[in-house]
Parts: sequence; C-alpha cells; structure tokens
Amino acid sequence: MPFQPVALHHASRLVTHGPTVLVTSALGSRRNIMAAAWSMPVEFTPPRIAVVIDKKTFTRELVAASGAFGLCIPGTALADLTYAVGSASGRDEDKFARYGIDAAKGPVLGMPVLEHGCAAWLECRLIPERHTEDAYDTCFAEVVSAAADPRIFANGRWNFAAGNEDVQTIHHLGGGLFVRAGGTVQAKAL
Repeated sequence: MPFQPVALHHASRLVTHGPTVLVTSALGSRRNIMAAAWSMPVEFTPPRIAVVIDKKTFTRELVAASGAFGLCIPGTALADLTYAVGSASGRDEDKFARYGIDAAKGPVLGMPVLEHGCAAWLECRLIPERHTEDAYDTCFAEVVSAAADPRIFANGRWNFAAGNEDVQTIHHLGGGLFVRAGGTVQAKAL
C-alpha cells in the first residue's frame, strides 16, 4: 500500500512516541504535576535532558521560579493518572491531593518524585537559557539524581519482559490513547 500524506499539524506525532513523562514541580507549599510527551536526552556527561513545558502552564511557572523539576516515567499502571494530570490545570487545584498521589522528595533538590507505578524518576536542575526563555517551550536541565525500578531498568539497560508490564513505559499517541513498550528484538551483525 502506498504511503499517504500526513497533515503537517500531525507530522510531529511521527517522531514523538518516546516515553510519556510526568513533570513535577514545587516551590514552597505550591506543587504541581503534569504529563509531557516530548522529552529527550541531549548530553551524556553530565547528563542533560530537554522537555517541552508550555510557557503558559502552572508547571512552567514553578519550574522557572524554583530552577528545578522532577521527571517521573510512568508505567502502564499509571496510564489513567497520566492522562488525568495531563488534562487538568494545577493552577486551580492540588493534583497530588485530588488524585491521591504519593510522592517522596528527591534527594538533591527536594522535587516531588513518584515510585509506585513508575519505571524511574530523574531530579533535574534547570539550565537557564536567556535567549530562549520567552520564545520557546523547551526547557533544558541537568540530571542531578535518578532512580529506577530494577525490574525494568538495571545495570544501565531496559528490560521489557513478561511480568513487568505494570512498569513498562507508556507512549502517548494522542487523545488519551497510549501504547505500552514491550518486547525486545536483538539485532544481529550483518
């Protein structure tokens, strides 16, 4: 079957099927959690990441003020919660309280981190980018601490296997539809 054109406003979905993340933020007694579909590593040493957080969101306000955020990588067990926190504003209510989210404080920056139902979390220090802060939604950060569920990530490797489906990463396809990463294929030398 021949390829069909893709509307340009959907073109980015062709390359954004990486794991959905939960971005957590806090400043004093204010805190928030939101879902983000666009994140990626940008440097190895020191580890740095990029994540898109809309400039108009409450999360972005807290991240800019605190200079930090958490990235939690939810598993399939948290698909409903991920969709819920991504569909409501934290400016109007404490989503942690509303959805009964149990978060610990990260060991370095004190950002909220989730372990139950997540594959991993990263605690991140914002890297100020003065020339892009007003123009772009992309935030760059240095990872200062991280932890993972050893059932799915150990010795620097992912393990998507039968039996750990609850923590296998989810990937947002749009409109609340997610796909679960699962199964692996080992490439052979040609």
